[in-house]
Amino acid sequence: MPHEGTPSGYRTDGLWAASAIAFAALVVGCGIALLGMLEFGEHCTQGLTEGPGRLLRVRDQAFPPATVCAFEQGEVASVGGRAPLGFLLWAGLVVMVVALLGALVAECLDPRPGSDLVRPMSRTEKVRRTGAALFVLGSVFLMAYFLAAWRLLPSPSAACSDGDGWSPGAPRTLDASLFPPQATCRFASGETRGINPDWLVSFVVELTVPALLAAFAFGLALRRRAAERADGGPGTSPLPGRRPPSRVG
Repeated sequence: MPHEGTPSGYRTDGLWAASAIAFAALVVGCGIALLGMLEFGEHCTQGLTEGPGRLLRVRDQAFPPATVCAFEQGEVASVGGRAPLGFLLWAGLVVMVVALLGALVAECLDPRPGSDLVRPMSRTEKVRRTGAALFVLGSVFLMAYFLAAWRLLPSPSAACSDGDGWSPGAPRTLDASLFPPQATCRFASGETRGINPDWLVSFVVELTVPALLAAFAFGLALRRRAAERADGGPGTSPLPGRRPPSRVG
């Protein structure tokens, strides 16, 4: 059995694998759902897609990505908003969130040895694991953020008209913000539309939670390693007149 003072960590490989598989399935499923949204709203307005009663409005929902045509007596949605794809996307999201947050919280903890769920793990290994998680999650967040914010970064107040070669009747930019990366474009006809789809804005905001948690876990791992080195390492006998080092965290 490992010594009581031996640094340890939870066995989180299964949680990381589950979150990675769920994320890959979400990417594929959302891609199919987004393809299904193409021209679906136009088909509703042109009568190619029929529904119960008269068409009232067409809207896009953030998750699962889908175009929803609201008729007088019910709604008709593109493939992302219907079973089985819509159900599978929700199930994949739940699995990914539970597994990902569970793995990140476990990386923040400092358990004692003695359980089947715990194995000896050096402070350096913990730093490498949390650093890898931060790199992956941080990279995904940054890529998603710049995908949504690239038109807002140069000039948020003119994001709707910059670089598009508009005539003097260029759309006005309202309520621009860098986080969440969104702006409302008002056209000369009075129509308003977000510069980014709602699903993309929601995705960017939701990605901040695991990215910040990974950053916290990485910082905590660095702090614990620094404290261990300052105390002379695990299992080191204390000097005369000196208290034994306490566990950090």
